[in-house]
Amino acid sequence: MHKKPKTVLLQGKINFRSNGKAVLYLDKDTDFLPKDTSIVIPANKTGLALPKDLVEVKVGLPEPIKTKNKKINQPVELSGTINKVLERSLQTVIGTLRHREDYYFVCPDDPKMPVEVVVPNPKKAKIKPQPKLGDKVSITLEEWENPEFLPSGKYTKNFGAAHYPDSEFRAILHKYDLSPEFPQSIESFVSEIPDSVSQVDIQNRLDIRDRFTFTIDPDDAKDFDDALSFERIGKGCVRLGVHIADVNAYVPANSILDHEAHRRGNSTYLVGTVIPMLPHKLSSGLCSLKEGVDRLTKSVFFIFNKDHQVEKITYANTVIHSNKRLTYGQALALLRENNLDSIRKLPQPPPHQTGFAGKPLKMLENSELKKLQETIRYLWQIAQIQRSERIKQGSLDLDMPEVKIYIDSQGWTDRIEKQTTDESHQLIEEFMLMANQAVAQGFKKSRLSGIHRVHDLPDPEKLAELGKTVRASGISVGDLAQKSEVTRFLQKIRNHPQEHPLKVAFLRSLRQANYSDEPIGHYGLGKQDYLHFTSPIRRYADLIVHRIFEKLLQRRRNKSALPGKTIHYRKENLADISKHISTTEQNSVDAERESIKIKLLEFYDSPKNREVKFDAIITDVKNRGLFVEMADTLAFGFVPFSSFQDDHYHVSSDGTRITGTKHQRTFSVGQIIPVTIEKVDRFKREIDLAFADNRHKNRSRKIMRKQIRKNN
Repeated sequence: MHKKPKTVLLQGKINFRSNGKAVLYLDKDTDFLPKDTSIVIPANKTGLALPKDLVEVKVGLPEPIKTKNKKINQPVELSGTINKVLERSLQTVIGTLRHREDYYFVCPDDPKMPVEVVVPNPKKAKIKPQPKLGDKVSITLEEWENPEFLPSGKYTKNFGAAHYPDSEFRAILHKYDLSPEFPQSIESFVSEIPDSVSQVDIQNRLDIRDRFTFTIDPDDAKDFDDALSFERIGKGCVRLGVHIADVNAYVPANSILDHEAHRRGNSTYLVGTVIPMLPHKLSSGLCSLKEGVDRLTKSVFFIFNKDHQVEKITYANTVIHSNKRLTYGQALALLRENNLDSIRKLPQPPPHQTGFAGKPLKMLENSELKKLQETIRYLWQIAQIQRSERIKQGSLDLDMPEVKIYIDSQGWTDRIEKQTTDESHQLIEEFMLMANQAVAQGFKKSRLSGIHRVHDLPDPEKLAELGKTVRASGISVGDLAQKSEVTRFLQKIRNHPQEHPLKVAFLRSLRQANYSDEPIGHYGLGKQDYLHFTSPIRRYADLIVHRIFEKLLQRRRNKSALPGKTIHYRKENLADISKHISTTEQNSVDAERESIKIKLLEFYDSPKNREVKFDAIITDVKNRGLFVEMADTLAFGFVPFSSFQDDHYHVSSDGTRITGTKHQRTFSVGQIIPVTIEKVDRFKREIDLAFADNRHKNRSRKIMRKQIRKNN
């Protein structure tokens, strides 16, 4: 038997940390190493590697741990050294032009980029406008062969002064290959589309323009792709219609418009703006289900009995006429508030923030407001039952607070508001989930292939690691590989001081949801058959599903089926599309996160926030200080122990709290503390905070006064 070698060469992708260290992600499993072994490359051994490069790493192997009965290979953290770069991933770097001694360099925007990049004197740049110190620029990397020297690059684009809204916006567009504009050929194609629905358009469609219909969307919604209709049909039964903009009516398959929508894959929502998948004439015009106009839709109808259970589901191509555009805030008021005059006083969304504000509530008759109120309250009763049953069947309650960042007319961050998921959001969510599942099940029964929204089972090892983290926080949990235990865990942490950081930790332990031509199920929702049907204005997946929906209508001999609209997709076509749109979705998510991060840093870097106290939740305890999350904005920051002026603090053995040596005051994970902004590093993208307890400041001042008197 051959002995295992003490070292081995392994291949994989490399990711850097902000401290310069890197982690190797193996291309494939190996018999040499225990499962989930972490391979870390120290900062001084990364050689010529850059983020996401394919590299060869020299790794020392561990000795197996021996027991009386057998050898056990325990997951460990190993150290490696970059042997060579096999394939360079990074070709372009975006950052700020700076100067040091006798050379110019670009400080990368990405804090995980391990090195700066040397560039020529900007006066020699062959781009317009010519870069100046402090400008945000894009550069193309040149061949890097010697780790003793910094890599070099050539200027390719100048976005303008760094940290200004327009410069940051254009840099994000460039980095993620996003474009707010459409090619002239697309604009010409769209210009031929009429501005309104014609009589010819509605032929064969089920005409439900006389049914009471409305939309519920955010204040700043730019487009409206879903609406609800409601009618009582006798014997205690009601019919609910979920109506989705029929984008397929205006985007012919294999047209240049379709190819562009496929290329983009989805709309991207950056702070203050949207990069649409479809031109504005469609996305916020003809396809948008605005109040008071006829619109073409694809619909799923649910008949509920007097016990609010679904008795029948039908499908149709329809034409609707929305009676009212409601905001979430207005819908919530109609649910909770009885006084109609109070409801009328609710403000309208500002015209510059939304694609369509709708008729002000104060202009509605009492009968109109009452009808809205009665309908929404009845639908909420149904939604509550559906939500409860969904969670009982294994759907996870993963509602997370989000932040809405508002910008002023110049593009600067104006204010930030934390958004919570209330009844108005849940009402819409339940009926959209029902429609998505109903179409998926309709496809299955009719033996139709489609593009499915899938969420694979989580990695048991990651869930086991999460369990350790949760128990260290003082919360008892069982085996999180069991779905029932996950449900109990989420119930336990509801309204717990550490609810948000623990939910974030849980989400990080899950796999990424994506698109697939195979219906492998959705772990988070607890559904075997699920797809995206309800947002074709902003997701190409839904547009494909709408085209297959035509086949569903034809196979069911539905009278609203449209002749000539059937598109056949081979399974390999659906697989390719699924892979592509999963990639474009992740690209958009990354762009959106970067946009939010930049705006949060901009907000806290503002002079007006320098002396303001903010509440922060302790999320982690380290030897140097506390990691915290800002309560109102969900931004992360660091509070060093040096800012605690009243005492010397030491960290507990379990790493969940700190205690003062003299006064025995304790601060624990999950506790809220007051902080002020100490420093915002726009290059490292970090927020340094200071503890801002008034009592400690006063105590420090008293000590100083005593010392002064003593010295005098």
